[in-house]
Amino acid sequence: MKLVSYKTEDREHLGIYVNGHIYNLNSCHKLIPDNMNEFLWGGDELMDRAMRVNENIASGKTEAKEELFFELIAPVPHPTSCRDGYAFRQHVATARRNRGAEMIAAFDQYPIFYFTNHNAIQGAGEIECMPDHFQKLDFELEVAVALNKKARNIKASQADSLIAGYMIMNDMSTRTLQMEEMLLNLGPAKGKDFSTVIGPWLVTPDELDNYKVAPKPGHTGNNYKLEMTCAVNGKQVSKGNMADMDWTFAEIIERCAYGCDVLPGDVIGSGTVGTGCFLELNGTGLLNDPGYQPQWLQPNDLVEMEITGLGMLGNIIKKADSDFSILSLKKV
Repeated sequence: MKLVSYKTEDREHLGIYVNGHIYNLNSCHKLIPDNMNEFLWGGDELMDRAMRVNENIASGKTEAKEELFFELIAPVPHPTSCRDGYAFRQHVATARRNRGAEMIAAFDQYPIFYFTNHNAIQGAGEIECMPDHFQKLDFELEVAVALNKKARNIKASQADSLIAGYMIMNDMSTRTLQMEEMLLNLGPAKGKDFSTVIGPWLVTPDELDNYKVAPKPGHTGNNYKLEMTCAVNGKQVSKGNMADMDWTFAEIIERCAYGCDVLPGDVIGSGTVGTGCFLELNGTGLLNDPGYQPQWLQPNDLVEMEITGLGMLGNIIKKADSDFSILSLKKV
């Protein structure tokens, strides 16, 4: 089942995407709320109701009125929180090699994550960026999950049961701001908090059963063989696979939930797949060829991410009509 959030006349709704059409879930079943957050808090009971609606529409058993005029927004438009992991060893090792650093042994000991701005979630469409954001503006190709159960201290062996679905994530990054602030060892704040893109829909785990593969040796949890690509202005720049995740979502959730609650509506990203950002690609290019011309996102660029089973997420990068610069406010 593919769950969507959308707007009609500036009001948000919850729907399902079936055979190329969107249907409002609340109109089909009055006990299903008309927004994603309440739906996720309803856990398996509401998920089962939605599944029945989806099956009835897909089979033709139920005739439902499709939505004709709408704006598709982020599937989980108001996450309870948004964390991003660091699950792909290839990306970490390559990025470190490119800047002359050895692979850090801690990567193989435990999964890590950081919190990003859950109020800066966006879906398909235009992304408005400030002038300073264009100082090495980057995409990051990732998978994300949304949770629909509350848990604390859950073990990885049970953590997949918290996952309501999977979606594409573009963890937008402005590298000049990020690298400056991370010199202070506190994490990526302004380098990340302007936009995190998810979509186009939330795909329930049952739709991915045919792609399921074993996790990496020594790891626990579901994993899937899903090809991941990113194209900029129609040219493919990144290609990877979700099966290359070293840390599973179950293991990341286990760490997230240690000593605190994870909640319905929480969104958790995988971290960048290998080759999944210009930072990594530029570093590799310069390492192999000193004359390599680095590439960063520019105004009006079209970014299209596609993942097997999860759809395509497209965004156009726009420049805000402003000359305000926080980089110019530095004291020295």
